[in-house]
Amino acid sequence: MNLARHIALVDELCFRPFPAEHGPSDVGFGGPGHHVVVLEADDGPDGDPARRAAAVSRFEEHRDAVYEVLASRWGDTDPWSPRTVPPRTGREEAPEPWAWLGARTGVARLWQVQGTGRWVAVAVADRDPADGIRLLAVVTETAPP
Repeated sequence: MNLARHIALVDELCFRPFPAEHGPSDVGFGGPGHHVVVLEADDGPDGDPARRAAAVSRFEEHRDAVYEVLASRWGDTDPWSPRTVPPRTGREEAPEPWAWLGARTGVARLWQVQGTGRWVAVAVADRDPADGIRLLAVVTETAPP
């Protein structure tokens, strides 16, 4: 893990203009009002549950390391569950990138970054056992639902 690179990228995205359309970017992908970056990835579980569990645990440790640095700047926050986005919005469509994040992650760390008008979330995408595991950072101007 390159913690300094992860923090520098989050810092940059707090001020980078948002793309006008949905699509890939030089650091991940984005769309109107949001950036999503994969900070680290494990290509897949290879069908071994023990290997997957170990990878998830390692990525959670990396998420927590990013959290510690960002919390020292922006304050401690309670863990937030993006999984609650669809039920809390009822019949309304959940806004992006929160719907996307909620479909892939269980626990995120979340801040509203003063002076930027942006929200930052850091999470581990591990909900799909057929998919790889990813450490994600999301920067958006859309408040969580």
